[in-house]
Amino acid sequence: MQLTGLHVPLVTPFAADGTVDLASLERLAHDTLADGADGLLALGTTGEPATLTGAERAAVIDRIGGVCAEHRAVFTVGAGTNATDGTADVLRGVDPRADFALVVVPYYTRPSEEGVVEHYRRVAAASPVPVIVYDVPQRTGRTLSVDTLLELAALDGVAGFKHAAGGVTETTVRLLAAINTATPGAVSVLAGDDPFVGAVLALGGHGAISACANVAAGEFAALLAAWREHRLEEARVIGGAVADLAAALFAEPNPTVIKGVLAAQGRIATPAVRLPLLPAAPAAVAAAAALVRTAMAA
Repeated sequence: MQLTGLHVPLVTPFAADGTVDLASLERLAHDTLADGADGLLALGTTGEPATLTGAERAAVIDRIGGVCAEHRAVFTVGAGTNATDGTADVLRGVDPRADFALVVVPYYTRPSEEGVVEHYRRVAAASPVPVIVYDVPQRTGRTLSVDTLLELAALDGVAGFKHAAGGVTETTVRLLAAINTATPGAVSVLAGDDPFVGAVLALGGHGAISACANVAAGEFAALLAAWREHRLEEARVIGGAVADLAAALFAEPNPTVIKGVLAAQGRIATPAVRLPLLPAAPAAVAAAAALVRTAMAA
C-alpha cells in the first residue's frame, strides 16, 4: 500500500518516578487516532528512543502497536542507526504488526551518497516491511542530491521518504515532480518539517509525519483533508495557522514544549524528558498552549 495521510510520532510520557508511563502513552495513542491521524510512529525522534532502555523501547512498541491494531491504523516503527549491519539486525526483529519502518540516513559518520544508497539497499533487503527513508540533513550532516533520492526511491523495499530538509528547497520541488511523474502511486513523500507541511502538500506531497500533531492532530488532519479535497483557500489558512503553531512548539528542543503542553492539558502525567534534554521554560509552554487553544477553537 502507498503511505499517505497523517502519521504521528508519539512522545514517550514519563511518570513522576521517571519510568515510562505506558497508561498515558496508550491513552494518547487512542486520542490521536480519534482526532484524525491515519497512523502512529513508535520510537521516532520525538519519542526520545536514544534515552530508553531496550525493555522500554519494546514496551513502547508493544503498546502503540496494540492501539494501531485495535483501530486498524498504520503502524510504523523507528529502526534506524548509523551502522548498516546494526540497522539490518533491528529490522529483522521488527514487531510483526508493523506496516513500515522509518530508517534515518546514517548520521555522524557522513558516508558518501553512494554509501547511503548501499546502506538502504542492504537494510531494505533485510527488512520484512517496507522502509521509509528519513532524510533530515540538519541532524545527520549528510545532504542528498535529487539523483540520489531518486536512486533510493527505485530500490526494492523502499516505500518513500520522510522529507525533512529544513525548508521547501529546489530538491523538494524536483523530487516531488519526478516521483509524481515517473512513479505515481508507488513511492510517497511525506512532509517531515511541521512548518512546511502545507507547502509540501501543495507541491504534491502525499502526507505528513508530524510531531506537532501530538497536540493538534485534528488541525493537521484538517489541513491534509483540505488539500486532498481541493479546498485551496481553506488549506492555505490552516497551513499558516499550523506553521505558527509549529514555531511555538519547536521554540525549544523537541519534544520539550510538546510535552509541556500535553502535561498542561492533563493528557500526560508530567512534562518530564530525559537528559540531555531539559524541560521547556514555562513561558514557552504557555505561549504554545495558547496557540493550541486558538487553533482548536477555530
